[in-house]
Amino acid sequence: MKLVILTAACGVGKSTIKDELGSKQMLDGFACIDTDEVGINWWDYGMEKKKEFNDGCLTEAVRRANGKNLLFSTCLNPIDFYQSVSLPAEITSTFFIAMICSDEEVTKRLKARPPERMCGDDKFIKEQIDYLNWYRRNKGKFQLFFDNTDMTIADTADKIAGFIRCIKN
Repeated sequence: MKLVILTAACGVGKSTIKDELGSKQMLDGFACIDTDEVGINWWDYGMEKKKEFNDGCLTEAVRRANGKNLLFSTCLNPIDFYQSVSLPAEITSTFFIAMICSDEEVTKRLKARPPERMCGDDKFIKEQIDYLNWYRRNKGKFQLFFDNTDMTIADTADKIAGFIRCIKN
């Protein structure tokens, strides 16, 4: 099973793009699953149990993929991933796609989220912008890295689907 991790800070568009790829069936042979879909709540774990949270999410995503390759939408980056995840035996190769957008765009997107998502306060937004800056500094750690600030949802999904078609064979 190939594992493609679509990673970004909150507000960059991971879930939106995962939904686009899945609903338009753009990735033949791939299950498109988001961390938010696996039924494991970060608030039940927190930073002190980060490894257990990440392992649980990935294990459940692999189970839900049901033998297909997996596009996994998550905030995990390569450093977090390799240091804090035990790979399920089904995974034979791993690829990382990182998206960023402008600080202004991520701020706008996070402030537009409903209050129950707890993403609109200035402290959370600053943390996500700091995380965006980590991605910018480490862009060479990803097999595909791009800025989607001025891209449509369809163009972003096409870019990712094109990359996945190249690694699929």
